[in-house]
Amino acid sequence: MHFWAHLKTVNHHRALVRKYCFRLGLYWQGLTHDLSKYSPVEFLAGIKYYQGDHSPNDAQRRAEGYSASWLHHKGRNRHHFEYWTDYSTRGDGIVGVNMPIKYVAEMFCDRLAASRTYRGDAFQLGDPYEFFCHGKNKRLFLSQETSDLIESLLIMLRDQGEDATFSYIKHELLHH
Repeated sequence: MHFWAHLKTVNHHRALVRKYCFRLGLYWQGLTHDLSKYSPVEFLAGIKYYQGDHSPNDAQRRAEGYSASWLHHKGRNRHHFEYWTDYSTRGDGIVGVNMPIKYVAEMFCDRLAASRTYRGDAFQLGDPYEFFCHGKNKRLFLSQETSDLIESLLIMLRDQGEDATFSYIKHELLHH
């Protein structure tokens, strides 16, 4: 069991997201980001399946065939595109719907913080984009508009750096 290591990882990640959200003027989202990670279903799985370099949800999924932690988490945190699914008005079944911009901005902060947390000293500004590309073909329930937006922000981060990307999100997307 890895109680302290998991707690340290969650707290570090949340602190980074809080810092990034505050930078964008998203104060409430920064304060409340990922609070569900402290709930028993998520925290206990995090302790049991702790790995240090990526989400314990992957290990829980491999061990149990699904991740109860992830199912709980994505249903309570609007910065995950999986939260934004609904039945299609065309009768196509469940589809991804466009995320509100403030949650795309929080998703950007989350991806940046997760990459920094899991990559540690090896982190590079292109890591969040590389991670996004790695799973791009597997995201069946991500709307095209949301996918295009988050991808463009991650490319901007990689190519232009944090200051330019945060300025763009804050002033052009959020109009703060």
